[in-house]
Order: sequence, then C-alpha cells, then structure tokens
Amino acid sequence: MTSSLGATTSGAEATAKASWFPMLIISLAQIQLAFNVSALQVSIGGIVEDFNTSPSSVSTALVVYSLAVAAFVMLGAKLDKMIGSRLMFQGGILVHGVAMGMMALSTTPDRMIQIQGLAGLVAALMVPSLVVLIATHYQGKQQAQALGLLGAAQASAGVLAFLIAGALGTFLSWRYAFGLLVFVAVAIFFLSFRLKQVPRQTGMKIDWNGVILIASAVTLLSLGFNYLNAWGILVATSNAPFNILGLSPAPIMIVFGIILGQLFFSWSYLRGKKGKPTLIALEVLDTSEERYTTYVLLIIGALGPAINFLIPLYIQIVQGRSSLQTAVAVIPYSLAIFFGTAMIVRLFDRLTPRMIARYAFVTIVVGLVMLAFTVSNDWGTPMVILSLVIVGVAEGSLLTLVFNVLVSASPKELAGDVGALRGTVNNLSTALGTAMVGALAVGILGVLIAGLAANHPSIPPELLDQVNLDNVDFVSNDQLEELLAATSATPEEVAAAVAINEDARLRALKASFLALAGVAMLAIVPAGGLPNVLPGEIPVDQPQKGAAGRKKKKSGAAA
Repeated sequence: MTSSLGATTSGAEATAKASWFPMLIISLAQIQLAFNVSALQVSIGGIVEDFNTSPSSVSTALVVYSLAVAAFVMLGAKLDKMIGSRLMFQGGILVHGVAMGMMALSTTPDRMIQIQGLAGLVAALMVPSLVVLIATHYQGKQQAQALGLLGAAQASAGVLAFLIAGALGTFLSWRYAFGLLVFVAVAIFFLSFRLKQVPRQTGMKIDWNGVILIASAVTLLSLGFNYLNAWGILVATSNAPFNILGLSPAPIMIVFGIILGQLFFSWSYLRGKKGKPTLIALEVLDTSEERYTTYVLLIIGALGPAINFLIPLYIQIVQGRSSLQTAVAVIPYSLAIFFGTAMIVRLFDRLTPRMIARYAFVTIVVGLVMLAFTVSNDWGTPMVILSLVIVGVAEGSLLTLVFNVLVSASPKELAGDVGALRGTVNNLSTALGTAMVGALAVGILGVLIAGLAANHPSIPPELLDQVNLDNVDFVSNDQLEELLAATSATPEEVAAAVAINEDARLRALKASFLALAGVAMLAIVPAGGLPNVLPGEIPVDQPQKGAAGRKKKKSGAAA
C-alpha cells in the first residue's frame, strides 16, 4: 500500500536505487517546456517594442498556451497510453522544438499567439508522459524525490529563462532565447533513447464527447476570465465582440464554462458506471482529500503565474528597465521556488500534508502583504527581495507537496491520469491566474487614473475628452508622452499626467498584491482537507484503487 506521500509501508520496496540519469532527461524536457513560458514573461519589453503592440498581447499568448494544455492534456493522456509514453515523449520534444524555431522567426503578435497555441497542444501530449516515465523508473521514496525534482526542474527553468532570455534580450534579441530551445530539443531527443520503453495499451478507445466537453469548458473559462476587463465585468463595453441584451459575453462564458465542466464529470461518471471508457479515471478524484488537494493545486497554480506576470510588467513597462535587469530582480524569487520544491521532501516524514499546506499559505500571505507595503519605484530594495523569497519558498513547497499527494494516492497504472489531472488544473490555473491578475491590475489602474485625472487641478476636462479612458493599460512614461503629443496638452499638463500615471501604476500594483494575499488566505480552508497523517499511518482498510479497486467498487474507471 502507498502512503499519502509515496513512501512504501509494506516493506517490499527494493533496496537498490535506480539511476538518476532518466530523471535528468525527464527534467530537461520539463525545463524546455517551462523555459518557453518564462522566456515569454521576461521578454515582454522586447516583444512589445519589436511588434509595436501592448503587454496584453503577451498575456494573451500565455493564456492561449495554458488554455491549449489544459483543454487537451486529458486527451494527451489517452494518446500516451495508445502510442506509448517514450514515443510520445520523443515526438513531442521534436515538435515543440520546431514550434520554438517558428517562435524565433515570428513577425506579428497574432503569429506569436498561434505558435504558442501549437506549443501548448504539444505540451498537452507530453505532460502525462513525464509522470508515467517517473512512475516507470522510480518507486517509493525515490519516486517522491523524483517528483520533487520535476517541480524543481520547472522552477529552475524560470531562473535559467530570466538569466539567458534576459541577457540575450538585452544584448541581442529576445528571439535568440527561443531559437536556443531548438538545439535543446534535439539533444533531449537523442538522450531519450536511454529511457525505458513503456508498452502501449491495445484496444484503447477515446471518449470524444468527453474531449469536446472538457475542451469547451476550459476554453470558455479561460477566455471569459481573460477578457473580463476588456469586454466588461457585467455590462458589455465597446470592445466586446458582441453582447447579449447589453450584457458582457465574458461572465456568460464563465458561467457556461462551469456548467460544461460539471457536465463533463457527470458524463464521465455515467459512462464509468456502464463500464465504458472515460477520458480520465475518476478514481484519481474519488476521495475528499484528493479533491481538496486539487483545489489547492488550482489556487497555488494561479498565484504563481499571477506574481510572475506582475513583476516583469512592472519592471519593464513601468520602470522601463531591460530584460536583463528584470532577470536580476526576479532571480531571488525563482531560486526560492527551486529551493522550496527540492527541499520540502525532507519534511514529509515530520509534518503531515495538511500542516505543510496551511503553514505554506500563511507564509505566502505574509510575503505578499510585505510586498504590497514595501514595493516602490525602486524594485531592488532588500525588503522587496525578502518578500519575494518568502513567497517563493512557500510556493515551491506547495507545488511539490500537492503533486506528491496526488501521485502517491493512486497506483502506477493511473499515473498518466494523475499527470493529465495535474496538467489540466495547473495550466487552467495558469491561464486564470494570468488573466485575472491582468484584468484586476488594469481595472484598478483605470479607476485610479480616471479619478485622479478628473480631480487634478492641472488636467482640464477638454484634455480628458481627447483621451480614451475606457481603454487604459499599463504604459511607460515615454509612451504616455507620445500619446499626449497628439492632443492639445501643454508641457505642464503632460507633466501632471505623467505624475498621475506613475502614482496610479504603483497603487494598482500594491492593490493587486494585496488581492493575491487575500486569495492565499482563503486557500487555508481547502488546505485543511489534505491528508493529516504521516507516512506509515494510513489505515490498512484504506480503499484500493486501480484494477483491484475497480473490481471491488465496480466503478467503471477509464480503461
């Protein structure tokens, strides 16, 4: 039997440890996937300048990537079983490398967004194979360590991306960072022949109705949240592509996304009762502890990308600093995540998952509140760095913790389904986190600028009539001055507008960090639903999963 954190309690675990070389290959693949996302974040300034677009284009590309992964990772898990995990891994690496080459050669924001959608589809096929390959090569405590290393690889990709993409973006071009991934993909492909073959499962059938339901639900949720601010929280704005009786389509899409998500699980449950194959084995969510763990993964998966979006946005757009300067500023945060993901495993024998999760969320709240009160126009102050480190350690600890709880709660045969669940939740939360914090920050900024400008004695109403305050976004002082040059603004009025913009941007950033702290505080509640036992304390009558469990419960899990 397996404990809540992957430690074997039966005493049958082999004493000989497996080689860590396969884990190195798997980690490199995880780094390649995560490097792409982090490079996008650190390259905001260069992309905005090169494409003559707004930061929202980069945000949209990130959302599209995460949307593609979340929408099709369950399908990827089924295809992984049909084709074989190693073959899927190898094909995915090569196609992802091609997508990165296309990214380096992209010429328009729309093309960039399309390429990130392709990269997301490839990642959806690969994510389940990473978990299956780990379960194939490692067992017991070594498996728990491998899962921690997988999380550490994702965190290290952030550090590497901020260093490499930051330096290349400053001295050459942001494009070189993505071109570099082409060579990385080729190297991983040749190394991948050292991985064990995972036999493919014959007779597999795909629930295409389930694919349509979950893909539609994820798409509606992601797009709804992403365009909530642009299209209107309730009443449709002029930017909305359409309206329904004057209402914004964004909240309506969110509601229908939730409904379709519920329909997907109901549909899967009914098919399972009839013994028909489902898109995901519902045993990975058949206990309250697993469901609460999934909620925690959704929350922490949204908080991290939200923070990662705010930091480069502020440093590059607000302060006008280079990609390399952004990298230097963010490295302590990324290193802290790496440290948390790798080292939290040492506490698994001392603290229960519930205790670790609660302590971690409290720590995140403290760090974000400190950040909100200490951040200023000088990002590199010691207190800001300390705040980011505190948040990063707790965030990394939670990512490894919840992943271990989900994987170790199910047998090896369901590893792909756990990987699919993790991929869906993690990437859906990434899309939601980026979209919601972007909408929140821009929304607060718009309200502040409108209020400050209307009450400022140096800003006449005539000037406000010449500026579209319904479409406010984060812009640098130079961009604002260029915008006002086309109006009747005097030098004194321009100076007043720049001062208002600086004040509003900083206050919007502080308010956004406080809002994220509130989300982290609320997350303490679902964290209380995680397992509250140490390894070896699981009752012997714990329900079984997998083939044996299906026979006992006759639950019709996915074939």
